[in-house]
Formats: sequence, structure tokens, C-alpha cells
Amino acid sequence: MQADFWHKRWERDQIGFHLAEVNPYLQQYWPDLGLEEQSRVLVPLCGKSLDLAWLAARGHRVLGVELSDKAVEDFFREHASQPEVRQQGVFKVYTLGSIQLWCGDFFALTAEDVADCTALYDRAAMIALPREMRQRYVAHLNGLLPVGSRGLLITMDYDQAQLDGPPFAVLDDEVRQGLEGNWQLQVQTERDILGESWKFLQGGVTRLVERVYRLEKQGAR
Repeated sequence: MQADFWHKRWERDQIGFHLAEVNPYLQQYWPDLGLEEQSRVLVPLCGKSLDLAWLAARGHRVLGVELSDKAVEDFFREHASQPEVRQQGVFKVYTLGSIQLWCGDFFALTAEDVADCTALYDRAAMIALPREMRQRYVAHLNGLLPVGSRGLLITMDYDQAQLDGPPFAVLDDEVRQGLEGNWQLQVQTERDILGESWKFLQGGVTRLVERVYRLEKQGAR
């Protein structure tokens, strides 16, 4: 899956993955992480998510990373805001108050870029990537954030043979294989949401589980 795939999806407004509301799992489980208000939160593949503004409204500093210029520009336009824009290395950085959106390739992000991030929120990154790219994503993520970082990961679990992604199926075994040893994992909830998803019902999927993990970074970088 190349960058052009996502650029075209945004250009054509084929963004069924975008939620028109703040994610309810974020609202329910984020406060339990016990993060300080000024904690900086890394949000990979953030799109124009309303979750970014929700996190900022809770006093957090937000660092979203997004490939599509259109997604970033749409976020600020839809919030009737004009950000400052500058170039930082290979990233085009949009800043407004406590929100920074870095437009560019997530894999170009370095530990130095996110050295002051102590929180992670992944609702749409891992499930947006096919298996080989997910493995690369997890390996990169494991090396980015400092020990003690906390966050939430939301995945979808279904039979990939019944319907191709994105969003892609990410099974519990894969999550644990990729993250355990670097992160302490705790499942907060898992729920079959098949009845709420017309796309998956139409596609013949027989089971669709959303799973929410609480994460805490362990060991050395």
C-alpha cells in the first residue's frame, strides 16, 4: 500500500474511516490513564479526527502525524482556524495552540522528534495498514516513545478472508507478539459491533470485534 492510495482516498473524500464524533472509547478510557494535563500525546495517522481537539481540550499537547495535506488542512478549516505553518526536516508542521499536525511519512519520525511525548493514542493507524506495513509500524513505534509512556490502542478483529481492508483485521495474538516486551498490555474492553457496521454486514463478515488496549511502555528504548 503506497502513499498514493491514501492521497487519492482523501482527494475523493473516500474517508469512511473518519468518525463524525469523538471516539467513545477515548472518552471512556482515557481519563483512567492518569496523565498530567500538559502531557504530549502522539497520534499516528491522525487524519482530521475530532479526537485531536478533544485531547487538546483536556489540557494535553497533541502531536498528530498525517500523510495527507488535505486531511490536515481540512482539520483546521473545519475548526475555523488558521495555523502557523513551517518546515521541519521532511515534515510540514501546522501549529495552532497546543495542537501540532506533522504532515509527512510516519516512518520518517525520530525518537528526538517525539522526545517529550509521554502518551500515545492509536485509533486508526495500526488498522489502516496491511500486515507487512503493520509489522514495520510496530517496530518503529516501539523505538519512539520513552519508558513510562501510556496510551490507548483500538483494533478491529474479524476474518480477513471474508472482507479485505482497510480497515484491516488485527488479531489479539498479533498485537501481543508485536508489542509485548516493549509495552505492558491490558484489554479494557472487547465488543462485537457487527450489527452497527453496514459495510461489514454487506461484505459477508460474520464477526467484528473492536478491542481496546491500555498500553504502558516498559524497559529501555
